[in-house]
Amino acid sequence: MRRHRTHEWSRRMVQESNLSASDLIWPLFVIDQPKSEPISSLPGVNRVGSNDLLKTVEQACRLKIPAIAIFPVTDNSLKTEDALEATNPDNLICRTVREIKKSFGNEIGLICDVALDPYSSHGQDGLMRNGVILNDETIAILCQQAIVQADAGCDIVAPSDMMDGRIGEIRDALDDQGHQSIQIMSYAAKYASSFYGPFRDAVGSAGNLGTGDKKTYQQSPSQTDEALHEVALDLLEGADSVMVKPGMPYLDILQRVKETFKVPTFVYQVSGEYAMLTAAAEKGWLDKRSTVMESLLAFKRAGADGILTYFAAEVGDWLKSQD
Repeated sequence: MRRHRTHEWSRRMVQESNLSASDLIWPLFVIDQPKSEPISSLPGVNRVGSNDLLKTVEQACRLKIPAIAIFPVTDNSLKTEDALEATNPDNLICRTVREIKKSFGNEIGLICDVALDPYSSHGQDGLMRNGVILNDETIAILCQQAIVQADAGCDIVAPSDMMDGRIGEIRDALDDQGHQSIQIMSYAAKYASSFYGPFRDAVGSAGNLGTGDKKTYQQSPSQTDEALHEVALDLLEGADSVMVKPGMPYLDILQRVKETFKVPTFVYQVSGEYAMLTAAAEKGWLDKRSTVMESLLAFKRAGADGILTYFAAEVGDWLKSQD
C-alpha cells in the first residue's frame, strides 16, 4: 500500500476525495451601517457593512466561490414578538440581495435564511405563545418571508427553522407567486446543538434567546434514524437539496443521508467549529491551513456536495495558490 504514498504526484493520482472552490459556500453576516465590525467570538469574521459589501462579493467571485449565504444583523428596535420584520420587502436582507444582484447579476448565487430568530424579540425560530413554539402559525410567516426574498432576487431560500411541514407550504407559496425556479435548500437534519453560540452572538439573537433553547423543534443529538425521516419528508414536500448541521460532530448523519437519498447534500461547518479551530491555531496548538483543509476533506469524504464554512475565502485563496 505504501507504494502509492511514496510521491506527492502519486498520492494525487489515486486520491478519492478532492476539494475545490466549487464546494464552498460563504456565509456572510450583513449589518445596516456603513462600516464593518469584527465579531469577537469569530476571529477573522466581520459583520459586513454597506461600504464593504460589494467588495466582499467581488472577492467571492474572484475566488470562484459559487454562492454566498446571507444572514442579517437586525437592530433590536425592529425585533418583535411576531417577527414581522422578516416579511418586510425592504428589510436588510431584501435590500442586500437587490444591491448584490444589481451589480453581479447571476455571476454568484444568493442563499437566504428562512427563519424568524434574527427578527424575534424572544430569539426563537418560530412564533411563541405561553412558552410554546407555534408550528403552523410560524409556517404562514415563513411563506411570506420566502416570497419577499424571492421577489428581491434571491436564488435559493434555505429554511432553517425546523417546523414540521414548512417545505411543502413554502414550495406552494413560491410557485403561486411565479417563483417556480427558486430552489429550496432545506436544513433537514438540524440539531439542537451547543456549537451555535458564536453565530447567535454574530446575528445578535443570543441575548434575546437568553436561557431558552430550541429542543422542542430541532433534533436531539442522540438521534440518527430520525434524521433520515426528516430528510425524507422534506424531499417529498419539494426540497431541491438538504443540509446537515452542525458538521464535524455529525459526519455519520451526513454519510447516511447521502448514501440513502443520493440527492444534493450540504453540510454547515458551524460557528463553534470555526471558533475552536481558529482558537487552537492562534494558540499554536494546530496548524491552521492543514487542519482546516483536513476538516473540509472529511465533509467531502462523508458525501457532502458543498460546505458552508466561514473559512471559505481563506480556503479559496489557498486553493488558488495551488493552481
